[in-house]
Amino acid sequence: MDNEPLIQKHGGYRKLKSFQVAQLVYDVTVRFCDKYVSKSWKTCEQMVQAARSGVQNIAEGSQTSATSKKTELKLTSVARSSLEELRLDYEDFLRQRRLPKWDRNDARRADLIALRPTTADAVAEWVKKVHDSQSGKKSTPSTVSTSSTASTYSEIAANGALALIAVASTLLDRQIAAQARKFEQEGGFTERLYKTRRSIRKD
Repeated sequence: MDNEPLIQKHGGYRKLKSFQVAQLVYDVTVRFCDKYVSKSWKTCEQMVQAARSGVQNIAEGSQTSATSKKTELKLTSVARSSLEELRLDYEDFLRQRRLPKWDRNDARRADLIALRPTTADAVAEWVKKVHDSQSGKKSTPSTVSTSSTASTYSEIAANGALALIAVASTLLDRQIAAQARKFEQEGGFTERLYKTRRSIRKD
């Protein structure tokens, strides 16, 4: 601990899986709102802002980690809360239009998660495959389940977004728990500054 640097390594948020999935959720939400949510509705702006907040707070928290573990933990928690707000918006979209919210064990959700998409285009392709499979337009083999009543594009897209939000939320929950443990065990910048000063005085 005596050799611990005063300014620790920080940043590198682009390599965080939580950031990557949250950024995908943001891109998917922008596209979803463009297609299915009227821009005149306040909900459209709120959904995009909540998705953006998730991404931005992960990045900002990572950048501030060198000097304030407490702030890092706070901002990561804000990112998690923003995604929870976004989750509710998608659930409201489905409920208000009497569209089903898929069970967490639905094979279609599992299929999307297994694909590990990295772009909104990849998610859009999954939406089309599910829709075509359920409407009888798909001739090639598919792992997605079929339904007697084909789902609408908006239903599939909203449930796909919910699946991705669930992944990002789980990753953030783990990240928050790890940050809390590290803060409890090692403290933050103030504690390191105190130790550095004490070491200098001893010398």
